Amino acid sequence: MRAAFFASFMTFAAPAQACEVALMLAVDVSGSVDPREYRIQMEGLAAGLLDSSVSAALVGGQSKLALMQWTGTGRQEVVIGWTTMRDDTDVLVFANEVVVMPRLWRNFSTAIGEALALSLSYFAQVPECERRVIDVSGDGPSNEGRSPQSVWPELQTAGVTVNALVIEASLPGLTTYFESNVITGSGAFAATANTYDDYPEEIARKLLRELTKSLAALNPQVP
Repeated sequence: MRAAFFASFMTFAAPAQACEVALMLAVDVSGSVDPREYRIQMEGLAAGLLDSSVSAALVGGQSKLALMQWTGTGRQEVVIGWTTMRDDTDVLVFANEVVVMPRLWRNFSTAIGEALALSLSYFAQVPECERRVIDVSGDGPSNEGRSPQSVWPELQTAGVTVNALVIEASLPGLTTYFESNVITGSGAFAATANTYDDYPEEIARKLLRELTKSLAALNPQVP
């Protein structure tokens, strides 16, 4: 009986580590993205997650990841729900799911505001996470549905930050549009991939930047 009580006490005294960041990975699958470019995005995202520094930050912060595909109005879907990165195996399994994920749509418009609104609704499922971030990729401006800016007040109320990886292959200067109309929240930023071939390197760099806060918090440097 004593042993049972002690075991129960130890279980109570050692709660699971809290989630530092919930990161919604929102991938553009609109009509401007051809099959090769879709594969570059998915394989590049998976490789970025498996980068040793990114993986360490994900696990160190017990981060939660989810994956969305989005295009025109009414065509956004979270294809992998919130998954906790407890260890390197969790990161590997999630990355493998990303690589094999079939594309849901091919020939529709670009509704960035709709993607942000659906992403926002999912953060109610992870209230335990200290930070909430939407990581949206895109290769064109929003041209259908709600404007991204119309979602900003709801995002700000919920404490959700929107960052972007902008692929400028067909529209040079697109990053400026995302900076003015899409990103929002504390520390929000837009990174640029000049072409789809640059996407894998840039997404790894972007993920690490988004996760730097959690890594620093877990490993403070003593002066």
